[in-house]
Parts: sequence; structure tokens; C-alpha cells
Amino acid sequence: MTSHRPQSPAGGRGALRGTFRAWSRQGIPLKLVGSFLTANKVGGFDCPGCAFPDKVGHPLVDSCEQGQKAIAWEMTRKSVGAEFFDGKTPAQLRALGDFDLEFQGRLTTPVLYDAAVGTYRAIDWDEAYAVAARELRALPPQSVAFYASGRSSNEAAFLWQLAARGYGSPHLPDSSNFCHEPSGYALKQSIGTGKGTCTLEDFEHAELFIVIGQNPASNHPRMMGALYEAKKRGATILAINPLRERGFTHFSDPKNVSELARDKGIAVADAIYQVTIGGDFAALKGVMKALLEMERAAPGTVFDQAFIARHTEGFDALIADLDACAWDTLVDCSGLPEAQMREIATHYARAQATMITWCMGLTHHPDAVATIQQVVNLLLLRGNIGRPGTGAMPVRGHSNVQGDRTMGATSQVTDAWLDNIEAAFPGVALCRDAGRDAAGVIDGLFDGNVRALLSLGGNFGVAAPDSPRVLEALERCRFTLHIATKLNRTHCHPGEIGLLLPTLGRTDRDLRPGGEQCISTEDSSSTVRASRGVQAPISELQRSEPAIVAELAQAIGIAHVPWRDFTEDYAAIRDRIERCQQGVTEGFDRYNDRLLQDGRFMLPNAAAHRQWNTRNHKARFMAHALHDDTPVQQARRTHGTDALTLMTMRAHDQFNTTVYSGDDRYRGVEGDRRVVFLNAEDLAKRGLQDGDRVDIECLVDDGHERRVYAFTARAWDIPAGCCAAYYPEASGLIAASVYSAGTRTPLYKEMPVRISPCPSP
Repeated sequence: MTSHRPQSPAGGRGALRGTFRAWSRQGIPLKLVGSFLTANKVGGFDCPGCAFPDKVGHPLVDSCEQGQKAIAWEMTRKSVGAEFFDGKTPAQLRALGDFDLEFQGRLTTPVLYDAAVGTYRAIDWDEAYAVAARELRALPPQSVAFYASGRSSNEAAFLWQLAARGYGSPHLPDSSNFCHEPSGYALKQSIGTGKGTCTLEDFEHAELFIVIGQNPASNHPRMMGALYEAKKRGATILAINPLRERGFTHFSDPKNVSELARDKGIAVADAIYQVTIGGDFAALKGVMKALLEMERAAPGTVFDQAFIARHTEGFDALIADLDACAWDTLVDCSGLPEAQMREIATHYARAQATMITWCMGLTHHPDAVATIQQVVNLLLLRGNIGRPGTGAMPVRGHSNVQGDRTMGATSQVTDAWLDNIEAAFPGVALCRDAGRDAAGVIDGLFDGNVRALLSLGGNFGVAAPDSPRVLEALERCRFTLHIATKLNRTHCHPGEIGLLLPTLGRTDRDLRPGGEQCISTEDSSSTVRASRGVQAPISELQRSEPAIVAELAQAIGIAHVPWRDFTEDYAAIRDRIERCQQGVTEGFDRYNDRLLQDGRFMLPNAAAHRQWNTRNHKARFMAHALHDDTPVQQARRTHGTDALTLMTMRAHDQFNTTVYSGDDRYRGVEGDRRVVFLNAEDLAKRGLQDGDRVDIECLVDDGHERRVYAFTARAWDIPAGCCAAYYPEASGLIAASVYSAGTRTPLYKEMPVRISPCPSP
């Protein structure tokens, strides 16, 4: 591995070079490059990357480096056919790295693994469905889980949950269980909706942006463009994050010619407040405590008392909670000096319109729900929801993870949703039992009660905490089935019987008997948009996700559903979705007409209009005490300062579990992702120097040993007592036995670890 301090800005020429490199490595013909420009445009395809809202009517490219990488990864001319699989064992596939597996190319044929034979072989679709039907009929439905990835479409997700519940399984874990579950849970309790309240237009009106627990330059680069434009018009941008990310300190707009010529970048963030890992909860309380003192000194000048009186409840309990918090405690728990929390409060009190955005830097903690509800509390104090340029914005990390939920692809749905489905499909009897979420499925894999995992996209075993144990547990399953565009590590652990079914991606044209089809997705602003592929499929054997799900359900024998009609024309699926959403999710009336005529439409968001769908029809201030018994706090009581707090994170050349290379341009890493970033003082205390090799041990005491070996230690600008490493390389350190309160989301960003030098050879 080589490493250096990054010299170039985020974005800029480096973004263009990264894009061209992605096209070149995937063998994209020049004639197809123009197709990339249709990403996120009306009549084009929805980028398979993040869920940041699109610029409607924007004349220029509405895509980013990360989006172009994801598109190139999918539009590759590389393919994996029958000859690749025939005679190979799972162990041979597992010998390939994560990058190498996906770099092989697009899957082009159904593949079967049978432990009795010991090798993979290509099969036809009829045999694939026959095997699936045989296995699923032989298993108790309660032992089968149906996982949904945020990569799928609304249409596929709707059919997926219909097939699962019609088969008799309530277990519908989804990728949101691993990421923004606390956001939806917290917002639903506080303001009556589980979705963010902001649109892209709000970026044009906000005076202040508070960006918490988020690295948009790598994970949502189009958001950096929106922040950059806001900065140019005079908005203030504050970042609260343990790391000083490159996008906040040096950003150059790659779509601006003069910026490209200079390639120097500007500081988009006016200030960066480096909380300790997990310190956001206390920091937000400190900001509110400072605001309370300002309001008491000049009543009526800081809090929006009229809004609070008319629209909220729980205000007195929040004030009592803030009064009970000592500044020394808030400083100790947040890692921020009192002066910095007061500084944030001053910025906030001056701004007439504030947006707060966040990502998994808030959701992957024990107190994730409580922390996000502090975000809402802060917004409510000054009436910063329901006005232009204001609101709460959880930025989703995968392009349709929000839409999957809207379509019912989750283990927890309302009776009204199930009632509507049974009314829309007379004769269908759905399983109404409480289902397992992702944490519950992992528990079931460990104890043997989950015997089959079916996946609509995704890389479940690698995305999961305790990934080595989860992958090992998958090998003990009776049956696995994966609908996928490319190989990934989870596919290499097929159980006794495993099916791998090749599907079309967003960029592929989908020709069905009913004509060329489009699908739909929902972004972070609740905009539903049409998506049409632009290139011919690389193989005639690839089938679309809706078609595969419908044909699979038909093979299983789920009756009273017109599965064949659904495979021929997806408008028929949308007609049923419209019926099923009545009284459940507003805004799906004339679903087909609006989608096909206008290309997109926005679902209503009651909270954005100050209509609160809570018990008392009020937005709720939610007071929470700081906890003192988190896994990190427990470890420090036992191990003292030996215990560090680990956060896992993406590199810049990565999208979720997909790794594009061993590099991280924004952190100066080249060629090796087995890196751990530490404060220089913590390195010295352990007798380590920058570049030393270290082993890392998880300090959760649950009877399981978790270690990773031979990581390179890097001195970095990170608070003392904290460290950071890339996932999935460090995922084996994340204990599945501990998770966020209320939502059981893994603690990917707050895990106690001990770091020690590698033993001498």
C-alpha cells in the first residue's frame, strides 16, 4: 500500500478522471457513452447509485462520478456465462476478492449449486423455477426469509412482498434495516411521517445547512453540488462529523469549466465540528441548551413560540431535560468544547431557514433514534419544518430503498395494507404474522430456524454485521436464491441448494409482450420517477426483476394473482399498487397516467405542510437522557483507555458493498483497503508509528471472538479515542448481538475495539 496526504480537491478533475477510468475499465464503447447522459433525466434511467433528488429540467448532466461508476459497472461489456461456472466449487469462487468477483462482469445464465454434486452448473429457466418450487414447497414458510435490496424497483418490490406473504412467510428484511431504519422510526414518532420533509428546491432557500454524520463528497456527490451552489449564494454550511472529510475542506465543481481550470477547490463548510464517535447526541443537546439560555436572556427572540404553541407537544419535558444536563457532561460526551456548541447555536439562531441533513453517521449507533429525535427537536424549536428552505433530510444511500418500503417490502406493515392487498386479489390469503427484520433473520441463521434466504438483489452476508459468521451460517442453509446482476461474496455461500438468477439492470432495455417497459423508483424527497433502460441486454437469458419474481411465484403455486399479466406489462402491476395504496400512502392516484405522461410525481408529505399524523396531531418534542451503558462504555469500564471506538466507512472508490478499486483518493490511500485511521496520540500510546501493521479485536463480551489482522495504521485527524476502517474489510469486528435501541440496526459506527501491533514474524 502507498499513502499520502490528498492534494487535489474533492470533485474537480479527479472526478472526471475517475469517470473516464470507470468507462475504460468496463470496456464501454464510445457510442454508448452518450447513454450515460440520460441518467436521472425524463425518458432515461434512474441512476442505480444513491437516492439524492434529481434536478428536473436541468440542461446539463445530472449525474456524478459515483453515479457514473455505478452505471459503468452495470453497463459493462464483461460477462459471466456457463463456462465460468461449470465445474467450479464454492471454495474456488470464495478465493476471489470482492472486487474480482464483481469485476468478472454481468451474470448471463441461471446457475445451480447442489451440495450433493459439489459444483456449480448452468441451467435453463424452467429447471431453475422447478428447483425453487420443489425446495420452497418442502420447507415450512416460517423458515424462509425474503430479503429486498434498495436496488430493486417499486414494481419488483411490490411483487416480492406479495409473493412472500402469499407463500406464507412474514420475514421480509430489507436493506433499510442496515442503514436508515432509525431515521424512519424516529421521524414517524416525532412528526408522523417516516420520510424526510425536504425537496431539492429547499436547497435554494436555506440560509443554514447543518450536515451531520455524512460524507456527501463520496456518498452523495450531487448533494455537494447543491451545497456548493448554496455556498456561492451566501448560505452557511456547518459540518458535524468525527472526520474532516475532503469534500468539506476542498471542493471543486466538476461541471464548472473555470473551476476545472483552477482545480484548487473551496472550503464548502464554514466550520467543521469534530465530535467523538457517537457524540452527536450530546452535541445536539448542547446546542439546544445554549439556545435555551439565549431565549431566556431575550424571551421571544430565539424560539418560535407561536409555532411551538400551535404545532407541538412535549416542550416542557424537553426544557426540563436540557436543564438537567450539565455542561461538563455534554462536553465530555460530545468531544466538543462548550464554546463550539454555543457557536453552532449562534449560527442557528441567526438563520431564518435551516435544513439539517444526515446519513449513517447518525443511524449506526446505540442511541440512533434518540439522536435523530434531537435533530427534530432542534428544528422544531425555531419552526424549521414546513417552510421553504427548512426541514429534516435523511439522505438515503441506495436509489430505491425508500420505495421498497413504500411498496410493503418490509417485515412490519399495517393491517390496512394487508386488507387492501387481499381486496385487490380476491382469494389471496396473506401471512399476517409479525416477521423477522434483518437482525432477526441473522439470529435465525445462527440458530438454524431460518433455513432459506431468498434475495432480491443485495449482498446480504457482506452487508450484515458479524459477516464471517453470517456467511458461515448461510452455508448451513437448505436453500438460497439470489436475483442479481453480478457475482458477489454472498453468492459464494449457497447452502445445500443454491440458485443464482441473472437479471436486467436499470440501464438495460426491457422488452416484454406488452411493449418496452419502464419501472419506477422513489428518491429521498418522495419523488416517484419512471426509469427506462437504454442499452440492449448483454444476454437473451437475462430477465427483469418483475418477471423473475412473478414467474417464481407462479411456479411455487401462489394462486389468485395474475402473475402472467404482470410479466407482460408492468402497468398492470402499477394499477394494483394504486389500489393497494388507497388509505395507506397518499399520492398514488392515477399512478400510470402521471408516471408515463410526466415522467415523475411527488408523493404528499404531510409534515412538510405542518400536518402531523401523530396521536394528537402535533409534532412531538422527544426528550431522552444520555445513556451510560453502551457497548463502548461497558468496554471502557473493563479495558480503560485500551478500548477505542471504531466506525466503519466507505472509501471513495466504493458504493455500499461494491468495491471499485483498492484506492481512496480523498484520503490518500492507494492499493490496499486494510487500513485503520487513528489519532496520532493514540498511535503513540500504543507504541505505534504511522504505517505499522496492527491487529484489531472487538471488545464486545458476548462469547464470540472477533479479530482482523494485518491492517496498516495511519495517523489521521480524528478525535482521540476513535478510529475508522473500511467495510467490508472490518465488518467482521461488528457484533450482531448489539444494535440500536428500538430498531435493531447494527452498530457499524460505534464498536469497541482494541488495537495492538502485529506479532513479529
